[in-house]
Amino acid sequence: MSENSQTLSVTEAGGLGDSARPIMARAMDRAAGYSYPPHSHARAQLVYAVSGVLTVATSQGSWLVPPQQAVWVPADVTHEVRAPNPVAMRNLYLHPDAVRDLPGECRVIAVSALLRELILRAVEISGDRPVGAADSRIGLMILDELRGAAAEPLHLPLPRDRRVKAVTDALAANPGDRRSLAGWARAAGASERTLARHFLRETGLTFAAWRQRLRLLGAIRRLANGESITGIAYDLGYESPSAFIAMFSKTLGATPGRYLKPGP
Repeated sequence: MSENSQTLSVTEAGGLGDSARPIMARAMDRAAGYSYPPHSHARAQLVYAVSGVLTVATSQGSWLVPPQQAVWVPADVTHEVRAPNPVAMRNLYLHPDAVRDLPGECRVIAVSALLRELILRAVEISGDRPVGAADSRIGLMILDELRGAAAEPLHLPLPRDRRVKAVTDALAANPGDRRSLAGWARAAGASERTLARHFLRETGLTFAAWRQRLRLLGAIRRLANGESITGIAYDLGYESPSAFIAMFSKTLGATPGRYLKPGP
């Protein structure tokens, strides 16, 4: 569907199967412990976290969504959503014809100030009135913003190889374990070179990069719970809080103390 062939409308009314509405928006506020079991949509979905931290998981891995960011879920991808703490979500559901040039895999994206306002405005639009030209322009601007949105490093890919999975499961249970790749290789019954090769093939990340990603996502969840930076740093295996802060800032462009604070 080209921009000229059909008007892109936004509404919070109507079922997700309503093909006459390429973009629909819904607000969802959920209490702590919210969990939605594996499901899929015929439409692509953008889940924007206004407040709280949520996780979207598929068979390929999990994506952590901090406040003021969003996760992109393509159409027909089976996924589940979890939120250990209260969360306010704003969801866009987009007809596949409207997003053919958008990514075909899940990803967390940085939400610009403009995209944030467009999402919030989309949710406010009433479904009981005719869609006007201004509403259609909101849809077009949302698509433009999504096309230019940068991906955030908040995806934790999951392996299938039993030796790699044994390591990732153990690290998930104790992310502060500081054993080297050689130490983990001995525990998994593989050579260091073999484990390194399988890690990269299975997850797309080196062992060190995967462990750092695991620790990063764990840190964000704990920061959202109000835990101290010092406690998080030592629990996650860093030699000092400053080493943890340096890693966090280099990866996400903000210190742990600033990362979850609302933008201007």
